[in-house]
Amino acid sequence: MSDKAAPPKIEPVEVSEPLSRAIGERYLTYALSTIMHRALPDARDGLKPVHRRILYAMRELRLSATSAFRKSAKISGDVMGNYHPHGDAAIYDAMARLAQDFNVRYPLVDGQGNFGNIDGDNPAASRYTEARLTAIAETLMEGLAENAVDFRPNYDGTLEEPVVMPAAFPNLLANGSSGIAVGMATNIPPHNLDELIQGCHAMLRNPQITTAELVDLIPGPDFPTGGIMVEPRDVILEAYETGRGSFRTRAKWQVEDLGRGTWQIVVTEIPYQVAKSKLIEKLAELIQTKKIPLLADVRDESAEDIRIVLEPRAKTVEPEVLMGTLFKNSDLETRFSLNMNVLIDGKVPKVCSLKEVLRAFLDHRRDVLRRRSLHRMEKIDHRLEILEGFIITFLNLDRVIDIIRYDADPKSALMRESWGKSHTRATSEKDYRSPPEGEGELTEVQAEAILNMRLRSLRKLEEMELIAERDALTLERAGLVDLLESDRLQWKQIGVELEAVRKQFGKGTRLGDRRTAFADAGVIEDVPFEAMIEREPITVICSKMGWIRAMKGHVDLTAEQKYKDGDGPRFAFHAETTDKILLVAANGRFYTLIGANLPGGRGMGEPVRLMVDLPNDAEIVSLAVFKPGEKLLVASSAGDGFIVPGEEVLAQTRAGKQVLTVRDGVTTAVVTVARGDHVAVVGENRKVLVFPLSELPEMARGKGVRLQKYKDGGLSDAITFTLADGLSWKDPAGRTRHEPDLTEWLGPRAGAGKMAPRGFPRDNKFA
Repeated sequence: MSDKAAPPKIEPVEVSEPLSRAIGERYLTYALSTIMHRALPDARDGLKPVHRRILYAMRELRLSATSAFRKSAKISGDVMGNYHPHGDAAIYDAMARLAQDFNVRYPLVDGQGNFGNIDGDNPAASRYTEARLTAIAETLMEGLAENAVDFRPNYDGTLEEPVVMPAAFPNLLANGSSGIAVGMATNIPPHNLDELIQGCHAMLRNPQITTAELVDLIPGPDFPTGGIMVEPRDVILEAYETGRGSFRTRAKWQVEDLGRGTWQIVVTEIPYQVAKSKLIEKLAELIQTKKIPLLADVRDESAEDIRIVLEPRAKTVEPEVLMGTLFKNSDLETRFSLNMNVLIDGKVPKVCSLKEVLRAFLDHRRDVLRRRSLHRMEKIDHRLEILEGFIITFLNLDRVIDIIRYDADPKSALMRESWGKSHTRATSEKDYRSPPEGEGELTEVQAEAILNMRLRSLRKLEEMELIAERDALTLERAGLVDLLESDRLQWKQIGVELEAVRKQFGKGTRLGDRRTAFADAGVIEDVPFEAMIEREPITVICSKMGWIRAMKGHVDLTAEQKYKDGDGPRFAFHAETTDKILLVAANGRFYTLIGANLPGGRGMGEPVRLMVDLPNDAEIVSLAVFKPGEKLLVASSAGDGFIVPGEEVLAQTRAGKQVLTVRDGVTTAVVTVARGDHVAVVGENRKVLVFPLSELPEMARGKGVRLQKYKDGGLSDAITFTLADGLSWKDPAGRTRHEPDLTEWLGPRAGAGKMAPRGFPRDNKFA
């Protein structure tokens, strides 16, 4: 049997607490973890924990901007194993984004291999790509070895990681950030580094600077994909003052002359975070659905640079009109929402203004400067202490050699020796005498440094060099003392350091020039649909089953047409491709069709229900060409109706517009153009009533008012006419009958009316 004692038995403990408190505490813990350790960036260095750990791990792997590349799998593996205990795929995705120059204004990772592209394609697997730090990323970490920031234990306590980076430039605004936490989110656009540093200089000169003065130096975001910002300055200023707003950005385009009066538009820059492939798919869809009739074709001729070619349908099209329409209907114009929600001091989430974010950065730089200065002073003090020992050694070289050679404990002997004057060297061990007891002049550090000195260094210990180094360090230390005691000198030094970064990465360098331009949005006029379509005559034919087609030209409406088995003619009329066609359903909804979008006349056409959201059980009551300025009389089978302006019934979507309100069992019975001064209605009981048109209200939608009263049945038909001209119809024999005097049927609205005159159509229809 083993001598080891059995482990103590642990009794389970049951804890009872209210469900609301248990869930609340755990959810709060999760929310705080998400906010502070995942989603929101730190205002000081602009990094989230995963990005900070990636950069630090790459630094620990010595992947500087001039070193060789290392496999991305190695980097993501080290980050996961040492600092970030999450999935390697998430870590690699975060690292890959830092290398994408179309996503990050100043890339922090230099990638080699397929790191994705602006089309939206994903990076290659981590085993195929390699990476190292960029030069600007190294400036973010300058001072890590000089106690510039605090360190904390990693997740398992075996290593340490920085709480925040020293950040030599305002990375939060330079590269932007986005993230979604619990109950809050952040979305910060990238900016131009040169302009940001100018803004920092202005704040150093005038701490009370206004946001308006800052916006003069930092006019707006600077996106890595360029584009043109068309947001007014007052809107940008308000967004920077409040920390919330949006920026409207358009693609950059130009007209390319093809000769003989023809031209095409070439798009060379697209808005930020728009995938080029999806943009082209959307443009192709607009062409296919004929929503932008001015556009004939789109081609992607991009190589390393973006080149999207847009062909107009005709050379008479105005380029500005075409682009204005595309800006409204595609991602050639987008809005970037600003939500400057960041962690202040890495602890408190807050929506900050532009000035507050720059102030948080500058305060951080001041803290870094102080800590680096104190660290440098400690190094100088240590070196000065050693230099004093070396100078003493140089002045008393023979005595030092004697002690090291003959004393049993040379370190203690060196510390006990009085070094007030030079000593002569002993010629043998018997000539060596132990130093007298007393207070020594060498410290333990100095004695240790002397003992660790190589023999070959003795001949280099020249007094002038040692004294010169000591004087230089003493002078440097005095400067550091002055720096730590003077706020003015500290801010001046911060300005000098920022200027050095500006010279390296600012205007005139590969990364420094502004990419996003500014322009006035102008007024995009609503182009009439007729102006975007070639005007051609068509004949619209719709069958009883709702199959619709548009034949070219104005064909004879009485000519026989082909229909599917069991189907037949219902509507046929002449129109033009520029016309809007109103379709009225029995459920009271009005739908709008475009003549140019109707299927061609070959074959049987297409079901109209594929073009609009017309229910299967709703019959088509009316199909006619819309004419601006006309008013319509609409009435239900229950005998209720009203006058509606034609512009009010136009629908902008497939879902149509509900105009006539009908209840169960009631349908739309009449839709006719309102002309003249009187209304004639006839019920299923063959009673006719004539009343003034002015008695009907004009409404945009609703049930309407009673037109005629019925004991049984409902409304059969209604028509508007001029009373002085009388009323005409065709009798059952096909002859036209005219009734000039309608006095017998005149009455107030909502009356019962009188029986129709002899010869009135048997179907109770006026026409």
